[in-house]
Amino acid sequence: MKKLHVGLLIGAALVVGLSAIGGSAIAAKKKGWGKYQVDDRRSGYTYTAKETIAIQDDELGNPASLWLDEGQALWSKKDGKAGKACATCHKDAATTMKGVATSYPKYSKKTGKMQNVEQRINQCRTENMQAKPFKYESKQMLSMTIYVKNQSHGMPMDVSVDGPAVPFFEAGKKFYFQRRGQLDMSCANCHVDNPGNMIRANKLSQGQGNGFPTYRLKWQKPGSLHRRFRGCNKQVRAKPYGYGSDEYTNLELYLGWRARGLPVETPSVRM
Repeated sequence: MKKLHVGLLIGAALVVGLSAIGGSAIAAKKKGWGKYQVDDRRSGYTYTAKETIAIQDDELGNPASLWLDEGQALWSKKDGKAGKACATCHKDAATTMKGVATSYPKYSKKTGKMQNVEQRINQCRTENMQAKPFKYESKQMLSMTIYVKNQSHGMPMDVSVDGPAVPFFEAGKKFYFQRRGQLDMSCANCHVDNPGNMIRANKLSQGQGNGFPTYRLKWQKPGSLHRRFRGCNKQVRAKPYGYGSDEYTNLELYLGWRARGLPVETPSVRM
């Protein structure tokens, strides 16, 4: 009980402290970010230190290029009982996968719910290749996801949130604004109220998902958006959901809508 009380006090102090300086940070919009800012929506790129930006922009120096190369190799690698590779059906990824990442997550008639790129990859593996699915945060899954999303690099995010996607979008939005955990905080407390402000040693951004999987210098490897969701839940002392859960996939859809018009940056580099 004492731990819970202390946690609530910390959370309250954090929210009050951030809110006190949040208005000035939101009002101070930096100009000249080009495609990385659409109206009031800003990519995490615009909150990143110039040294980190330089790493992301260097095609040869971007550390995620190793995973990108691995994804390219996996694309043409035959696997499973069907003896097929991704390239067997989809041919040249530069053509067939161009623009795909901008529209995910999208509604799947087969499952009756939203499906992100990782889940679509595994559906192809199990149904068409008759191969084992990749584990969600495995090197193979991260590499393939980075490779597929990279084919849409620079293209604007444009997920569909109408038609059958409506209830899932609303569920993701509800999750985003719902307070949770011992610190009683929501995603919005940090990423709507306080982008640009510091929390401990980290600068808060708008929490956009257009660069994932992203290479985090802190992790020394790429990580999925769902890994970041789990990390955020743990930071507010809430129980995280599983990788690929409906809750996180719906939240991913809502973030896709928040990032509408921002470019796909995969693989981005962040602190």
